[in-house]
Amino acid sequence: MFAAQQPVPPPGMHGAAPAPRRRAVFALGAAALALLSLPFVALVLSTPWARLQLQQGDAAALLVSVGYTLVALLIVVLCGTPLAWLLARHEFRGKRFAEALLLLGLLTPPLAMGLLLAITYGPYTPLGRAAGHIGIGLTNTPAAFVLAQVYASAPYFIVAARAAFEAVPPELEQMSLSLGQSPWRTFVRITLPLSRLGLAAGIALAWVRALGEFGIVLIMAYYPQGIPVKLWVNLEDVGVGAVYPLLWLFFAIGLPLPLLLGMASRRGASAA
Repeated sequence: MFAAQQPVPPPGMHGAAPAPRRRAVFALGAAALALLSLPFVALVLSTPWARLQLQQGDAAALLVSVGYTLVALLIVVLCGTPLAWLLARHEFRGKRFAEALLLLGLLTPPLAMGLLLAITYGPYTPLGRAAGHIGIGLTNTPAAFVLAQVYASAPYFIVAARAAFEAVPPELEQMSLSLGQSPWRTFVRITLPLSRLGLAAGIALAWVRALGEFGIVLIMAYYPQGIPVKLWVNLEDVGVGAVYPLLWLFFAIGLPLPLLLGMASRRGASAA
C-alpha cells in the first residue's frame, strides 16, 4: 500500500513562507491601521488624567444626547425598516426617485442639511407655523433635536438594512409563503433572523451617527445642547483642556451599543 500523499499548500498559504506580495499587503494594511489609530493614540497620550473634571452642563448634555438619540433611533428603525424592505424586494413606480433621495441624504454635508431643514421646518415656514399652532416647536426644542438626528442617521440605516434584506435568498421567503405562512410571519420568522447581522450593523451605524451629529443639530437645535454642541462650546469658551472629560464620555456611551449588537448577532449566527 502506498501512503496517502499529503497536499502541498500553495505559496503564501498557512505553513509556507509568506510571499513578497503577501508581505506587501500586510505592510499596507498595517500602515492603514496605524494611520487610523493615530488620533486615538494622541487622545490617550494628551489627556490630562489627573485633572479631568466635567464642566458645567456636561452631565446635562450627556443625558440630552442619550435620551433623544434613543428616541431618534426608535423612529429611524420603525420607519426605515419597511422602506428598506420595499427597496430590497419590490419594484414600484418612483423607486429610482426614492433611491436618489437616499443618495442625496448620504452625500449632503451636515451643515447643508441643517440649512435645508431650517428652510423646511423653520418658525417662519408653512410647516414650522403649522407645528407651532399645535404647540410643537421645530427649532431649539427637543422635537427639533430628534428631527435633526433622524435626518442625520436614517439614510445610513436604510442603506444597511436594504443590503441585509437583499442578502436573504428570496427562495426561502417564497417557500414559506407556499407553505401557507402569511407575509408577516414570513418576514418575522425568515427574513428578520437571516438579516439580523446587517440590521444590527445598520442600527449601530444609525446610533453612532445620531449621537455624534453636530452640523445639523447646531443649526436646528442649539438648545437643548447635546454632547457634540457642548464639546464645541467648551472648546470655544474654555479651551482644549475642557473637552477631554466629555470626549471620553462620548466614546464610553457611543461604543458599547455597536459592540454589544455585533457580539449578539455573531453569537446568534454561530448558534444557528
